[in-house]
Amino acid sequence: MFAVTGITGQVGGVVATRLLEKGLPVRAVVRNADKGAVWKDQGAEIVLADMADAEALTKAFSGVDAAFLLIPPTFDPTLGFPEVRSVITALKAALVAARPKKVVCLSTIGAQATEFNLLNQLGLVEQELSDLPMPIAFLRAGWFMENSAWDVGPAKESGIIPSFLYPLDKPVPMVAVDDIGALGAEMLQEDWTGKRIVQLEGPARITPLDIAAAFASALGKPVRTEVVARETWEELFRSQGMKNPEPRIRMLDGFNEGWIEFEGGESASLKGATTIEAVARELIKRG
Repeated sequence: MFAVTGITGQVGGVVATRLLEKGLPVRAVVRNADKGAVWKDQGAEIVLADMADAEALTKAFSGVDAAFLLIPPTFDPTLGFPEVRSVITALKAALVAARPKKVVCLSTIGAQATEFNLLNQLGLVEQELSDLPMPIAFLRAGWFMENSAWDVGPAKESGIIPSFLYPLDKPVPMVAVDDIGALGAEMLQEDWTGKRIVQLEGPARITPLDIAAAFASALGKPVRTEVVARETWEELFRSQGMKNPEPRIRMLDGFNEGWIEFEGGESASLKGATTIEAVARELIKRG
């Protein structure tokens, strides 16, 4: 039995689908039954648990061969990251009590970075879960190609995609969620001892110019990208409702300045197969 959290999201959904396609039993860990209905229809066992509820998580992880952990993202965290800390506390207590045979946790490129930024949250997850009494693997993924979903509207309407990544010709380690989920499902079926770190990006690094070109090809019309001036970011993010934009700003700085990177750099990461062109076409189809 494989317990999968975050199953209603992109990566967790791919993990579960790959396991079910192989005829393997899946326990879908969801917050409410309605969200789990589609997975129940596909043959998954449904268990209700909030990611900050240690008791419910203990039941969800009991008796499983492996657990896939996807920490709920907090894009506008409170100072000190109390949101993720509460999840870590619950997860750790549940995993120690339930003792699944192994754990795979979705992490991120830059989890090891010491500079303050949004991705420190997953650095905390790695630090706190590394001493669990069962084998654990952290799957560090690059920038999601699917973040470009935000670019569909501007690309269609104006032909101009705003970019917080710059210079526009700077390659960034990105990866598609299909590749992340596929690797996550494979890792759940593998055996190892102790702590393991696996790093994953796409087949080639991608520039903002590449993203614009991919949308241009998918739409069959000219699309270009323009840098959003850094001095405007805080006011812009606050106008969008963020209360604490600094972690997000510093994350973007980290990609732009190069200190958010895989340990060992590009040569130390596995490479997925999905291209930005394929992702752009799919995002356009979805609208």
